Amino acid sequence: MLVLYNRVGMPRDTEHQNIMLVMGALMLVLLLAALDQTIVSTALPRIASDLDALNELSWVVTAYLLTTAVTTPLYGKLSDLYGRKRMLSAAVIIFLIGSALSGLSQGIVELVIFRAVQGLGAGGLISLVFAAVGDVVAPRERGRYQGYFGAVFGLASVVGPLLGGVATDYFSWRWIFYINLPIGILALVALYLRLPEHQYHRRHAIDYLGAALLSAAVVAVLLVAVWGGVTYPWGSPAILLLALGGAAAAVAFVVTEARALEPILPLGLFKNRIFAVSTALSFVTGIAMFAALVYLPEYQQVVRGYSATKSGLLMLPLILGLVGASIGSGRIISKTGKYRWFPIIGTILTGYGLWLLSHVGVATPQTTLSVWMFITGLGIGSFMQVLTLSVQNAVDPRDLGTATASVAFFRTIGSTLGTAGLGALLANRVQEYIAALLPGAAGQVNVSGGFSTIARLDPAVALRVTEAFAAAFRDLFLWTLPFALAAFVISFFLKEMPLRERSEEYAAGQGFE
Repeated sequence: MLVLYNRVGMPRDTEHQNIMLVMGALMLVLLLAALDQTIVSTALPRIASDLDALNELSWVVTAYLLTTAVTTPLYGKLSDLYGRKRMLSAAVIIFLIGSALSGLSQGIVELVIFRAVQGLGAGGLISLVFAAVGDVVAPRERGRYQGYFGAVFGLASVVGPLLGGVATDYFSWRWIFYINLPIGILALVALYLRLPEHQYHRRHAIDYLGAALLSAAVVAVLLVAVWGGVTYPWGSPAILLLALGGAAAAVAFVVTEARALEPILPLGLFKNRIFAVSTALSFVTGIAMFAALVYLPEYQQVVRGYSATKSGLLMLPLILGLVGASIGSGRIISKTGKYRWFPIIGTILTGYGLWLLSHVGVATPQTTLSVWMFITGLGIGSFMQVLTLSVQNAVDPRDLGTATASVAFFRTIGSTLGTAGLGALLANRVQEYIAALLPGAAGQVNVSGGFSTIARLDPAVALRVTEAFAAAFRDLFLWTLPFALAAFVISFFLKEMPLRERSEEYAAGQGFE
C-alpha cells in the first residue's frame, strides 16, 4: 500500500499541510453524505403530505438505506483492489444522478425508486472517506483529525435541517435533493485535484455471487421487518417465505464467502475480536441512532405542529451533544491512546436519552425535550467514530477498505431494519390508539397526509389524533431501549489495542494479531 504522509524525516508542518489538503477533499465528500442524512428527515412530513403517503413514508428512508447497505461492502472490497480515488469518484457520480432523479419524482413510487439509486452511490461515500483517512493518518494521530470530521457532521446537522426546513416551507421539498448537485460537483473536482491515486498490484476476482446473495438476504429481512404485522400477518405465507428465503440466502452467502478468491466480506476478519465486537456494536447502535435522527423531526411536526424549519432548529441540542462528544473523545484518544471506555459510556448515555424520550407527550416542555436530546447526542457522539478507529487499528492494511466498509455496512443494516421496523410500529400503533381514543369515528379518520390532514380535522378529533401520535412515538422510543442495552453489554467485550504511532508501521502490517 502506498504510504502518503508521516514519512520519516518529513517536517511536521509540511506533513500536516499535506494531510490537510487531502482532508479538505474528503470533508467535502463527507459533507455531501452527511447533509443527505439530516436534510431529508426534516422534509419527510411535508413529502408525506404532498404525496399523500404517510404510511409509505418510511420507504423513502428505507430504500436509500437498503441500497446503501448492500453496496457498502462491495465498495470497500473494490477500493482495496482498484484504489479509493476511483471508487469514491464513482460513488459521488451515482449519488448525484440519484439526487437529481429524486428531485424530479412525481409520486411516492418514483421517489422510493430514485432514493434507492441515490443509495447505490451513498454506499461508498462515508465508508471510503474514512478508509482514505486510514491510508494517510496513523491511528494514534487520527483523533486529532477526527475533530474536523466531527465539525463536518455538526455543520451538516445544523445546516441540513435548516436548509431542509427553508426549502420545504418556502420553495419545495425537491430542493433538498437539488442542493446536492453543486456540492457534489465541487467534491468531484477536489477529489481529482487532491486525493492521490493508490496503485495496487493484486489479482482481481470480484465476488459477484456473494454480492447477489448478500443483497437477497438483506432485502428479504427488510421486507419481513416492514410488512410483518402491518401489511401481512406475522404467520402469513408471504412473511414466512420471505423469512425462509432470507435465511437461505444468508447461509448460502456464508458458504460462498468461505470459498471465494476475493470475498466481499472475508470471514477471517471475524476471528479478530476487535472487528467482531465493533461490527456487532455498529449494528445494534444503528437502530438507536436513526430512531432519534429520523423520528424526532416527525414528532415535532406532527404532534407539536411546528414547521419544517422550526423542527430542524429544534434538533440543535442533539447535534451539539453529538459534535461536542465526537470532537472531545477524538482529542482525548489522541492524547491518551485509549478508546475502550468511550463506547461503554456512550451506549449507556444513549440508552438513558432514549428512555427519557420515551416519555414525550403533546405538551412536553421544549426545554425538557432539549435536555433529553442533548443527552442522547452526547451518547451517540461518544462512540460513533471510535468503532471505525478501533477496527482500522486492528486489521491488516490490505483489508483496510473492506474492514472500514464492514463497520459502515453493519451500522447501515441496523439503521435500515430500525427505520423500517420502527416506521411500521409507528403506523400500526397510531391506528390502534386512534381506534381506542375515537371508537366511533376511527374508521373515518384519515391521517395518511400527516400534519396537514390533522389540521383539517374537527378540533376535538384533531386533539385525540395528536394524542394518538404522541403515544405511538412513546412506544417507538421505548422499543429502542433493548438495543441500547445490548450495545452497552457488547461494548464491555471491546479489546483495548495500543494505537499505532506511525503510518509506515501501520501500512507495513507489522505486529498485527
